[in-house]
Amino acid sequence: MYWANLRLMPMTFKTPSDLLGTEGTDLGVTSWQVLTQERINLFADATGDHQWIHVDPERAKDGPFGATIAHGYLTLSMTNLFLPDLLQVSQVSMGINYGVNKVRFPNPVTVGSRVRGQGVITEVTEISGGVQVIVSLTVEIENQPKPACVVESISRFLS
Repeated sequence: MYWANLRLMPMTFKTPSDLLGTEGTDLGVTSWQVLTQERINLFADATGDHQWIHVDPERAKDGPFGATIAHGYLTLSMTNLFLPDLLQVSQVSMGINYGVNKVRFPNPVTVGSRVRGQGVITEVTEISGGVQVIVSLTVEIENQPKPACVVESISRFLS
């Protein structure tokens, strides 16, 4: 999916309450990031997941994807890099990554692929001291029809 509403700067809201009523807002897309073997290896070291499909380029050449692939959770963690590039709130005492709802990995990301994030605000709720925002994030793979990851990310912005 390639979005017509290209925006490479974050949509910025002055206060958490300015997010109220923004459901359905397309946040555009981020810039592309290359998933290198070095990044995959560092993630493997951080998580202890050294499965050959991720870290052994020679063996992976003969595997189902013809190359190593990024861990699904590495792809998911990229949303933490992408979200601030899509959405920012200026006057907050704290922003909290509250969690995620549905997570899916429809397509593997082979080493060297470029990925980017695309987001839509799907829900905004007042909470004690601020707002909770759910953003539907899609991690797109350049020149691929299916995304790498689709997730509902929950953030809290406190006044």
